[in-house]
Amino acid sequence: MYHEFRDVYKRRLEGYTDDKYQGIYTDNVIINAQKTYQRNRDLSLLITFGIYALNIIDANVDAHLIQFNVNEKLSVKPDVKQNFFDNNYNVGLTLNYNF
Repeated sequence: MYHEFRDVYKRRLEGYTDDKYQGIYTDNVIINAQKTYQRNRDLSLLITFGIYALNIIDANVDAHLIQFNVNEKLSVKPDVKQNFFDNNYNVGLTLNYNF
């Protein structure tokens, strides 16, 4: 859509009046639509590269930590308990170490 609005605006600057938005959108609306689609495109690329970089970092961390022994003696679990005085739920983490 960015390229479409860009091409329509360029053609209007050259003096053509045969685009499909003629009489529907003014030049200001086409400029704003072009900027919006360009911002969305740039943000999508930035998010994609960010997720890709996090994936690389995660793979490196996993590769470095693969040598460690992971067993069931040490565990961290979410814990939800009901407080009986006011019937609210308390949320937390439990750290367990078994000998």
